[in-house]
Amino acid sequence: MSIRTLDDLLAEGVSGRRVLVRADLNVPLDKQTGAITDHNSASAPQGGAADGVRIADDGRIRAVLPTLGALTEAGAKVVVCSHLGRPKGSPDPQFSLSPVAGRLGELLGAPVHFATDTVGESAQATVAALADGEVALLENLRFNKGETSKDDAERGAFADQLAAFGDAYVDDAFGAVHRKHASVYDVPARLPHVAGRLVLREVEVLSTLTGNPERPYVVVLGGSKVSDKLAVIEALLPTVDRLLIGGGMCFTFLKAQGHEVGTSLLEKEMVETCRNLLERSEGKIMLPVDVVAADAFAPDAAHDVVPADGIPSHRVGLDIGPETVAGFAAALRGSSASGTPNARTIFWNGPMGVFEMAAFANGTRGVAEAIAESDAFSVVGGGDSAAAVRALGLDEKSFGHISTGGGASLEYLEGKTLPGIAALEN
Repeated sequence: MSIRTLDDLLAEGVSGRRVLVRADLNVPLDKQTGAITDHNSASAPQGGAADGVRIADDGRIRAVLPTLGALTEAGAKVVVCSHLGRPKGSPDPQFSLSPVAGRLGELLGAPVHFATDTVGESAQATVAALADGEVALLENLRFNKGETSKDDAERGAFADQLAAFGDAYVDDAFGAVHRKHASVYDVPARLPHVAGRLVLREVEVLSTLTGNPERPYVVVLGGSKVSDKLAVIEALLPTVDRLLIGGGMCFTFLKAQGHEVGTSLLEKEMVETCRNLLERSEGKIMLPVDVVAADAFAPDAAHDVVPADGIPSHRVGLDIGPETVAGFAAALRGSSASGTPNARTIFWNGPMGVFEMAAFANGTRGVAEAIAESDAFSVVGGGDSAAAVRALGLDEKSFGHISTGGGASLEYLEGKTLPGIAALEN
């Protein structure tokens, strides 16, 4: 892969030049607690509010700071653009990036000028007023139909308007590189383009997993649906040494083994596919042996641990059980008792249970702690897994790499061509 990097752009000189940065600032917003969750600080600063909306997890904002800091220090006029949520191609106040501008300014230690539209009068005036070393943030890209349009002409017209704000383009939004969107795919064709620090690191790390990873190579997959992970399971099964499966998706596999799963999440149309995967896995797939079963999907529901092959018909499985956690931990950290060697490479994507509810977070916590305590090079595959690491208060530095792009990381491991990466290569 041949991609020009941020260092190449800085070497050419960016002082006084406008640099358009595609960032992934798609952060969760919390309208209730009024607090920013900052798991990297003992005393999280408060801020980033807009009309009572606060940022629940600022991890993705922090991830782009190295790129933005390098550009501002070099005197660039930095124009940041991003999406947030899934608005329907028109302005929607609940998806405004205004709170993000406040938090980004706090983390950068300098005001961030916020444009109240994406390519309109406010954006044009805001960009025109930028001084060297200053940062502007445009309003949500998805307030414009052209950003996500499948029509090349419509998408291209929007890309023309965005490209007018920059003399160069930096893609630092790994979480969006699997989307053929205007800001990701079409703008690079219109400007000199480079990969930002975050995108470069993500590609370097994930390429080690698809190349020749150090063995034993153990993959942990969770989340709700087998159908969401089928392609990556198919791609990884021939190359991994062990594949540990938890989360809601495990119940379809348990059903494929002939077990009853009560009212647990089940994709009936995927049962035969799971049966086939188990037959072809040569014993590589490891499933739960016990689960936490509850009377209802609720944080205060009555619950207890039951065997994976003995889930009562009226109960729903919401987490893997302690015996499963111990077995998974042995596969990750190694076990002298069973002769299991230490994993040397680990990829984890998807929680083991409904970790947002304290009663059903132990499985995810236990597996995450085992990964953190292992001697392996570990990669956390973004999305809910990255959110779980922060929500459970685990030390992010205990993991080799925490990806910012769940979907993008999975598609990379599947071997798919990612439009945003392809655009940077051209």
